[in-house]
Amino acid sequence: MMTRVNRVVVVGGGPGGYEAALVAAQLEADVTVVDTDGIGGSAVLTDCVPSKTLIATAELMAEMEEADELGIRATGVDQGLRADLHRVNVRVKRLALAQSSDIEARLTREGVRVLRARARLDGPQRVVATLTGGSGQDGAEESLEADAILVATGAAPRTLESARPDGERILSWEQVYDLHEVPEKLIVVGSGVTGAEFASAYNALGVDVTLVSSRDRVLPGEDADAAEVLEQVFKRRGMTVLGRSRMESVDRDGDSVTVTLTDGRSVVGSHCLLALGSVPNTADMGLETAGVDLGNGGFVTVDRVSRTSARGVYAAGDCTGVLMLASVAAMQGRIAMWHFLGDAVAPLNLRAVSSNVFTAPEIATVGWTQNEVDAGSIAAESFTLQLSGNPRAKMQGVRDGFVKLFARPGTGIVVGGVVVGPRASELIHPVAIAVSQSLTADELAHAFTVYPSMSGSVAETARRLHRFRT
Repeated sequence: MMTRVNRVVVVGGGPGGYEAALVAAQLEADVTVVDTDGIGGSAVLTDCVPSKTLIATAELMAEMEEADELGIRATGVDQGLRADLHRVNVRVKRLALAQSSDIEARLTREGVRVLRARARLDGPQRVVATLTGGSGQDGAEESLEADAILVATGAAPRTLESARPDGERILSWEQVYDLHEVPEKLIVVGSGVTGAEFASAYNALGVDVTLVSSRDRVLPGEDADAAEVLEQVFKRRGMTVLGRSRMESVDRDGDSVTVTLTDGRSVVGSHCLLALGSVPNTADMGLETAGVDLGNGGFVTVDRVSRTSARGVYAAGDCTGVLMLASVAAMQGRIAMWHFLGDAVAPLNLRAVSSNVFTAPEIATVGWTQNEVDAGSIAAESFTLQLSGNPRAKMQGVRDGFVKLFARPGTGIVVGGVVVGPRASELIHPVAIAVSQSLTADELAHAFTVYPSMSGSVAETARRLHRFRT
């Protein structure tokens, strides 16, 4: 008797889509990925990979600010470093395309069919794919029967009628990689993660940056102590930060742009980068007709195992609006396939998700937050240790940053943490392990660390949370 093969159609080739496809293929399903923009999605082609590649160059420039303190001096007529933005962006796009190609090659090796097409749902068990991609069959339709459908269509930069990107002087974050010359003066509108990251990067590249924030401080969604450190660093490095300043419109006049604020003030620059959030790519896909509920803003409503309201239809990634991180998208996709195909699965645990803001310094977080502790949502003790006392930090000329840990009173179980400093994205990992495995501060402290190392501050912070126990 032949075993029936499960048919899985994945709509969208970003982290949520391609990770789901790999899991389904591993579990011997018949998998088709329908994708329009390139495997890897915006995370690989226009967002995470490109921006972090750009930021890698900016990090080097930022680190060189401490060169004189470390005994390094430039010689020659030009005493400073300059960024060749054209070469930087050529490298950015080359690496993004290479990463996309690598992922697609792996999908093919694992037996996944990749179909260049635009998809719409024709009920909860059928996807109609309209072929694209210059195959000579553009416009032709193919009907794909499915036992399970995963919607992983991502999101796109939010724009406003009063601030429309033109790809030249007024830019979304997907368009900055076509710049050939360093902007003379860049205005970044939006002080969330994306705005802060680009403002930090271009500031390090030597650009005159003005950051327009509608809130009291930059990164309003992050730890307040961490955001304060970052804002102080921004200002020390010459960035202009306009707090409580809401953008009303952006207009271009030749080679200049004017950002008009709601209070009547205006800021003039050579370029404007809009970082106004994201909107899900869920329109005109037949989702609601197929029984898929869309919540506020058009995001797909899912449960903790990635199920939508339509039986057999799952969703993952930015189109769900659940912590819009590539790591979360990938885990949602994996969980969806494990659940559908009957493998062992645990629901998505957002408390175990570590995230990072790739500014200089970086800000990494995991678990419960200071705001939640202050609001009484959880009882926790905390301790903050400044990195300025760390011997490795002194050697490297690091002045800014800290480690903060939250632990439950009585048990000492670590429930959250914040790391601010160079490579905080790496330093948060032991804290994330402690949170996900319910380790105590003592257990985290007793693990050996290298001396001297930045990670020593993680262990030292945990030691400061020790309470005498009999």
